[in-house]
Amino acid sequence: MQPSDVKSRLEQQVEGCDFHIQGEGCNFQVVAIGEVFEGMSPVKRQQLIYAALADEIASGALHAVSIKTYTPAQWETAPENVSL
Repeated sequence: MQPSDVKSRLEQQVEGCDFHIQGEGCNFQVVAIGEVFEGMSPVKRQQLIYAALADEIASGALHAVSIKTYTPAQWETAPENVSL
């Protein structure tokens, strides 16, 4: 898979988020920013992203996925914001 494939899949499954994807092969890092995360626990946020990628994970197309989620307000002060 390519980062664009992962981004496309996430955009189809999770509305109202901005995604930044890095990686190659079957290992990817996902940064997701969206209002949808407001009021969600960290576990629920992770579950939302994993659920969107469930088919790819089950098939082995994705093996390792690192996920960081932010609301837009949290993103403004996130260290990753500087590097993207």
